[in-house]
Amino acid sequence: MKKLLLISLGALMMASCAKDKKDFDATGTFEATEVTVSAESTGQLENFNVTEGQVLNGGLTVGQIDARQLTLKREQLTSSNEQLAATHGQLAANKRQLAANQQATSSKQLDLKKQVAAIRQQIANQQRERQRFAELLQDGAVARKQVDDIDYQIQVLLKQLAATEEQISSQNTSLAEQNKGITAQMEGIDAQQAGINAQQAGVRTQQAQLDDQIAHTFVRSPFTGMVLEKYVEAGEYVPVGKPLFKIADTKRMFIRAYVTSEQLKRVKIGQKVKVMADYGKGQKKTYDGVVTWISSRSEFTPKTIVTDDERADLVYAIKIQFTNDGYVKIGMYGEVKF
Repeated sequence: MKKLLLISLGALMMASCAKDKKDFDATGTFEATEVTVSAESTGQLENFNVTEGQVLNGGLTVGQIDARQLTLKREQLTSSNEQLAATHGQLAANKRQLAANQQATSSKQLDLKKQVAAIRQQIANQQRERQRFAELLQDGAVARKQVDDIDYQIQVLLKQLAATEEQISSQNTSLAEQNKGITAQMEGIDAQQAGINAQQAGVRTQQAQLDDQIAHTFVRSPFTGMVLEKYVEAGEYVPVGKPLFKIADTKRMFIRAYVTSEQLKRVKIGQKVKVMADYGKGQKKTYDGVVTWISSRSEFTPKTIVTDDERADLVYAIKIQFTNDGYVKIGMYGEVKF
């Protein structure tokens, strides 16, 4: 009888110990990265396709704020830029014509040496002939008049040489002045084109600014996630900074758990742990998690948190990331096993 009593007592104590032994090391609640998307432009919200509970893909356009005035300004700048481009093209054509005129003018300039070379050769020939006749005159072989006639021919050729040189020099000088004028006109065109280039650069800057402003009229999802709250409806007037909707990344979630100082020495960043979602009545689902953050400050144990040491007044918060399969919801109770 005593032996049976001892066996029953031992079994009861073992059952009690098994019941008191917890299958987790820390508890906490599930969190997700939440972002409130606000208006980046002022105006009427023309369309807004957002529903609470809806899953949006990252970068998806879900609405647009009125951008008509910005678009009209953009079109006006485009027209101005086209006019400037046309003016720049006309100036370029004018410059090409001037360059052709300059080349034609330059081709009219004469090489003075080549133009008077024939006259100089005639003078040289007449001078040699005079020398020969002068020697014959001394010998009495020719009349004086023949020498005088050669002298006269030389004087005529010298006058012709001077006149030709003066005429060619004057013509070349005139053509050179014309070329200077053409060069000045081309430089003026260069200055006008530089001014137009500066105006076009300014227009492009304004266009880029308007493009940026127009881009900010589109409402986009910042990442793939679920819409938690919707704050406005299509047709409302919204100022810059007005909250439009809140979205959460429910795929990559976290559990914020709490550990005692005794447990802290067994936890480190990057450590792999088990995360358990508690659905109540003993129903749990387990996920693979990684410790991504450990608080550097202690805090009083939250009332809803159960720690390994129930006597601990101060605990440290930790965050554990895991991939959600759609069953874990924000705010649910969870457990962690190191």
